[in-house]
Amino acid sequence: MKLKVAAASLLSVVLLATCAACGGNSASGDGKVNMTMMHNSTLASGKNYYEKMAKEFEKANPNVSIQIQAIQNEDYEGKIQTAMQDQDSAPDIFYSRGGQKLRDMVEAGQVQDITDTISSTVKQQMKTGLASHTVDGKVYGVPSSMQPGGFWYSKDLFSKAGIAEPPKTLAELKTDVQLLQSAGITPIGLAAKDAWPVGHWWYHFSMRECPTAVFKKGMIDKKFDDPCWTKAGDDLKNVIGWDAFNKGYLTTSAQQGASSSAGLLANHQVAMELTVASEPGVIKDLTADGKDMADLGFFAFPAVDGAKGDQTAMMGGADGMACSVKAPKECVKFLNFLSEKQNQEEYATVIGTIPASVEAQGVVKNQALKEDIDAFNKASTMYLWMDTQLGTNVGTALNTSVVNLLTGKGSPQDIVKDVKEAVKKG
Repeated sequence: MKLKVAAASLLSVVLLATCAACGGNSASGDGKVNMTMMHNSTLASGKNYYEKMAKEFEKANPNVSIQIQAIQNEDYEGKIQTAMQDQDSAPDIFYSRGGQKLRDMVEAGQVQDITDTISSTVKQQMKTGLASHTVDGKVYGVPSSMQPGGFWYSKDLFSKAGIAEPPKTLAELKTDVQLLQSAGITPIGLAAKDAWPVGHWWYHFSMRECPTAVFKKGMIDKKFDDPCWTKAGDDLKNVIGWDAFNKGYLTTSAQQGASSSAGLLANHQVAMELTVASEPGVIKDLTADGKDMADLGFFAFPAVDGAKGDQTAMMGGADGMACSVKAPKECVKFLNFLSEKQNQEEYATVIGTIPASVEAQGVVKNQALKEDIDAFNKASTMYLWMDTQLGTNVGTALNTSVVNLLTGKGSPQDIVKDVKEAVKKG
């Protein structure tokens, strides 16, 4: 299939007292290799997958032992930053979103250059995803999934409200929100407690409002002087005025339990949610029967009338795994193992996502994910999430400032101001 992505340039849980799940980087005199792994898949499906992969790898490599620590997604960034400060106790294998966040770790000397040790399968089947884990021409991580984001919605609730097809423009989205409200249906789920889901609204509006050259330049020089960045905040403020979000959205989490925004969609308490491509897999663990949400659908972020940005571009991520700088050679061997076709197929099936390996993407059966793939293939390009591109410090400041807009404590102008201040602080 045809996959496209923007250029790469755009692109602890408390540590256990015994440190059983803390850094390994060790090989004993008898040839035994003990590795540790840290990832963000805390749902049963993800945890079980990685446990299974570790056991299969250990069986094929009897000298290797892998201890795994799963960290809740919203806690992961802080935990991995703390863990990576001491390379003698850092996890050998760790989940990575790529982009500036990975570059920051590379520049801090925390990540291993695996350019010459990744397999031919990775090089040939994962070219698109590799861009997000490449820094200055060198590879520092292996992608596991492609994550083009957008709106996930209930086809049944849309139909109940008299909506025949998903909106293609912001004006149509507003009309659909009004139809859902008239039908007594809460239109949009939002998880402001975790900040990043709110940030995603501003990211998408920025992509639509800012001319392509301006948007790309902003991700590199981080100056944000063009009025389009403020216009993105104006657009979001307008949406806030629709009163379309779930009650209690300021204290709603993104993926934790039935009361999360994903849980609300899974159980038909909201009609749609703007979020990442892992949504179908998350929802599967939150439905009443533990099965795929039968009426789940997908549509890309709508075009904004009169905006000067790319109206067909998408935004998302390319999740993957990397090796800490002191990890043994078995680390990249394990990453190559995870990238084999059958393991990528199982990953996509179990997690409910789009595998990074092109040859494994035929395994995707979930209709909503198929719709996501179709939208992705029609898109002009895909940019990495803005907080990923801008790095942890700037990205966190951005997300927090967008939440302030939501609560009435900030303005569209304040978002740009706060981002600029964060850039100055580094």
